[in-house]
Amino acid sequence: MKVSTSIASLVLVLILLSTNCLCSEAQQCRPSGRIIGKKPPPGECNQENDSDCCVQGKMYTTYKCSPAVSSHTKAQLTLNSFEKGGDGGGPSACDNQYHSDDTPVVALSTGWFNNMSRCLHNITITANGKSVLAMVVDECDSTMGCDQDHDYQPPCSNNIVDASKAVWKALGVPQSQWGGLQITWSDA
Repeated sequence: MKVSTSIASLVLVLILLSTNCLCSEAQQCRPSGRIIGKKPPPGECNQENDSDCCVQGKMYTTYKCSPAVSSHTKAQLTLNSFEKGGDGGGPSACDNQYHSDDTPVVALSTGWFNNMSRCLHNITITANGKSVLAMVVDECDSTMGCDQDHDYQPPCSNNIVDASKAVWKALGVPQSQWGGLQITWSDA
């Protein structure tokens, strides 16, 4: 009787542990907080690629995570200039350099950037029936924004691949449609 009760208890514990692990893996990335928008000083928010500027008093959601990465991770492709004076702000986080808009480079949302672990590695971006390799050079900060360091732009969503013009060209997207596109990406 004691043996069968012990075995039943052990089985129950194992079932509970495995269920807990499955639930943890299935959990989605949830917002980590909010910040209040500040109106940028005159001339301080570069809107070169239709970038948004923070709105005084508006609440913006922040994230410390991004959706799980797979072989076909769904994301929103956005347009960014990595050149000096471009809407990307300062030099890229990975190499402290600016990059030509004619080079296929990207910034990833904070969770995918993963504390610089993808720095200077290529990812494969697929959309519009085409694929392109692009190098990760920067973070699209999902945790902060609306300040000078972030060019007075709101925090990025948690599912952003912010790409240079070269990426958009390689995907064959007409220039009139640049700015927002559903894509998939994976580590190359």
